[in-house]
Amino acid sequence: MTTRDSYLVGLIGSGIANSFSPVLHEREADRHGLRHLYRLIDLDRTGTAPDRVGELVRAARDFGYRGLNITYPCKQRVIASLDELAPQAAAIGAVNTVVFEGEGGSRRAVGHNTDVTGFVACLDREPAYAPGQRVVQLGAGGAGADVAHALLTRDTGHLTVVDPLTDRAEALAAALNRRFGDGRADPCAPDGLPAAMAEAVGLVHASPTGTAAHPGLPLPAELLHSGLWVVDVVYRPLETELLRVARARGCTASNGVGLLVFQAADAFRLFTGREPDRTRMLAHAAELVASE
Repeated sequence: MTTRDSYLVGLIGSGIANSFSPVLHEREADRHGLRHLYRLIDLDRTGTAPDRVGELVRAARDFGYRGLNITYPCKQRVIASLDELAPQAAAIGAVNTVVFEGEGGSRRAVGHNTDVTGFVACLDREPAYAPGQRVVQLGAGGAGADVAHALLTRDTGHLTVVDPLTDRAEALAAALNRRFGDGRADPCAPDGLPAAMAEAVGLVHASPTGTAAHPGLPLPAELLHSGLWVVDVVYRPLETELLRVARARGCTASNGVGLLVFQAADAFRLFTGREPDRTRMLAHAAELVASE
């Protein structure tokens, strides 16, 4: 095995001890005959302040890492320490994948955003989705920003962004309109949700509600009307209360395993130059979540 067949990669973020990223990447690498060592760099365990993420990136480059995944709370903070941004990452202002390009100490750190490309792939697998539709999105935080850009990249006709922090919804809608054209997105406070849902064909949930730490429904059940398609980016648990109630009310509903896998698959390709088997990775991820 040559050094070209061996890859050292990692994930920087807070609270990542239970991340599925190492096993997803390493198992897929095994199937390609690659040696893939994926390390977790948990800021909570190392006691490293998020603002020092640049130091970690430089150390990883110096120690021969091929690349890094970046998650909360460093997706924006890491940008200042990079040499270049891929167009998607530059447009959004967030990076979740860093690839070190070149040789030796002169290697350049290039930032990418595979969360956006990953969610675009999710939409491509959603049979009820079609360009031009009206979609409501719940949540305008970091995950919400990535998902919203993916929705308009995939030609959603109009996106209503709902968040209890109205200034956050307004900022995201404004950024979307600057990138995709005036009138493509509107902010909405929670009290405007019934009217927005009445006109929507799709619903995307991108807030923490429904996770083990934040159980419950992110909106009143009666707003889920028959014929609506629903995507919940949460994947722990596999079936959130939103998905269960949505299916009972006649909606088609998908969980967040697709986003987990497709963003990882795109990062794997950037790290190794190999095309991953997404179907195989989907099956593996579903097994991992179900076994918890």
